[in-house]
Amino acid sequence: MPKQRSGVPHATAALHTGIVIASHGRHCVVEAPDGKHVICHPRGKKSQAVVGDRVRWQASEDEGTIEKVDARRNLFYRQDEIRTKSFAANLDHVLILVAADPDFSEHQLTRALIAAEAERIAPIIALNKSDLIEPFERAWAKLAPYRRMHYGVLPLSLTASGDVDRVSLLKLLSGKTTLVLGPSGAGKSTLINLLVPGALALTGEISKALASGKHTTTSTSWYWVDKAEQTALIDSPGFQEFGLHHIEPMQLASLMPDIAEHASNCKFYNCTHLHEPGCGVMPQVEAGDRPISAARYKIYGELFAELSQSRYS
Repeated sequence: MPKQRSGVPHATAALHTGIVIASHGRHCVVEAPDGKHVICHPRGKKSQAVVGDRVRWQASEDEGTIEKVDARRNLFYRQDEIRTKSFAANLDHVLILVAADPDFSEHQLTRALIAAEAERIAPIIALNKSDLIEPFERAWAKLAPYRRMHYGVLPLSLTASGDVDRVSLLKLLSGKTTLVLGPSGAGKSTLINLLVPGALALTGEISKALASGKHTTTSTSWYWVDKAEQTALIDSPGFQEFGLHHIEPMQLASLMPDIAEHASNCKFYNCTHLHEPGCGVMPQVEAGDRPISAARYKIYGELFAELSQSRYS
C-alpha cells in the first residue's frame, strides 16, 4: 500500500459545497448552503475560481481551500494581448447597461455582445436616462440595428425610487443569474441598489474581508435579489477596453446576428465578407432599408482586421 501523509489527506477529508460570490486577486468569498461566508484560496497553482462558480472547498481554521471547481455552463470573459479577464461563470443573462448621456461606444457594446454570443449567454441591452428627451432619442436611434436583431432594448430611467423600472427588471430577471456590465456613468450602481437594497453595505463588507479596502470596483460581487435565492445579480467593474483575442477572425460573422443572417448566401465558404465576389453580406449593408447598418459593418471590418493581426503578428 502507498504511504499516506500525516494528518487527513485532502482527497478523503470532508469537502463542503458553495458558490463563489466575490473575488479579488487569488482570494475569493464562498457562500455555503447555510449562508455562511468563508474566505477561500486556491490550492497551489490550480485554476482560479470566478464569481458564479460552484466549488468544493475544505475548511482550514477560519478560512478554506478550494479543492475543485465544478464544470461550468459558460464563462464570460475578455482577452487582450497580455491577459485574460474573467467576469463570471454559469450565467443566464448579461445585461449591458448604457446611458443616453454620456454617449456610449457602439464598438464596446458590440464587443460585449460578441463575447456573450460566443458563450451562448442571452444578452439584454438596457438604455438608461430616458428622462433626458433629446439625448435619449439620439441614443434610441443609434440602437435601432440592435432592436432589429433578436436583442431586446429596455428603456430605463434609473433613480433611487424607480418603482416602475424595478418591477419591469424583476420580471425580466426573475429566476435567472445575470451579470450587469456597463461603462462608468451608465447607472450600474443605481441599478444594483434599486434591485438589492443594502448591496452597497454588503459590497463594503466583502471588500473589507478581501483586504481590498475602498477599491470595491476592482472586484466582482454576487447578490441575491430574493429571499428564496432564485434570482441573482452579479456586479462587475466598469470597463473601457474589451479584448476579443479569444475569438477566431472567421468565427466573428457567426457571432454578429445581422451579418450571420446573410453569410449563408455567400458564394465561397471561406468568405470574409470584406471583398469577395458573390458575398451575401456586402449587398445588405445599409443603403435605404438594408438590414445591416453601415456602422455595424464598419465595426465588423475593424474587428476582423484586429483579430487577424493578433493571430499573425
